Amino acid sequence: MSNAKNGRKRKSSGRGRRAGDDEPRGEGGPDEAAAFIAETAADLVRLARSHRLELLEHLLQMAELEAKEYLRLRGKKKLS
Repeated sequence: MSNAKNGRKRKSSGRGRRAGDDEPRGEGGPDEAAAFIAETAADLVRLARSHRLELLEHLLQMAELEAKEYLRLRGKKKLS
């Protein structure tokens, strides 16, 4: 943190935190969050598709795939 001219300190941006610090307490971990995001994104993909919102459908599909890929890679790490 650095001092501003008026003597107040800037808030930390959160960078440099330890790996475990980004997990909210009592709200599950990153794996649970990724699973929830994948499931919710899939529901939103269907909604966007039913209303012919093609760009939103595509972006939501990307989010769903990213969350599933995260879970797939995490599963491999746990087996090693």
